[in-house]
Amino acid sequence: MHTSQAVEEHLSLLMARAQQGDEDAYVTLLKAVVPRIRRLISSQRGFLPTADVDDLVQEVLLSLHSVRATYEPTRPFAPWLAAIVRHRLADAGRQYVRHGQREVAGDNLDVTFAAAATNTPTTEFGDAEALTHAIQALPPGQRQAIELLKLRELSLKEAAERTGMTIGALKLATFRAMASLRRTLRRTS
Repeated sequence: MHTSQAVEEHLSLLMARAQQGDEDAYVTLLKAVVPRIRRLISSQRGFLPTADVDDLVQEVLLSLHSVRATYEPTRPFAPWLAAIVRHRLADAGRQYVRHGQREVAGDNLDVTFAAAATNTPTTEFGDAEALTHAIQALPPGQRQAIELLKLRELSLKEAAERTGMTIGALKLATFRAMASLRRTLRRTS
């Protein structure tokens, strides 16, 4: 009998015994397949660091455990195991792509931009005088809400305590004031 065929039959026998509840056979099987799994992963993903290969080996072992009842003892064991490895590698690849789409490597980026205009703290946005006049033209409740929440940057709770208004009333006054300011400033620009 050829050596690889003998190993295949031995693994099949161990898996069949493990399916019947033989814990020793299961432990022996797992110890025997770990190097095989590692080789399969490394041959497909040779660029992975050892820690990532170890993680994938663990994922394959978990999958093997969860689907062990699907193994048919009359069929070869190696293709069944290889299919589990392929599926885990595909899952890991999809996860890597999904994760990579949400991340931006920022370790080598400058904290500020090179263009001088982007780093000047004195840059003005729009006409400050027009904004001041627009705020002064607001009804008293809206003006007070803008001054406390937007200009002095108080919290809603702090502003409510100072004005005696409810948080809901402050939110509504701020919303209406912002809408009015946008309309007014669009007309003046």
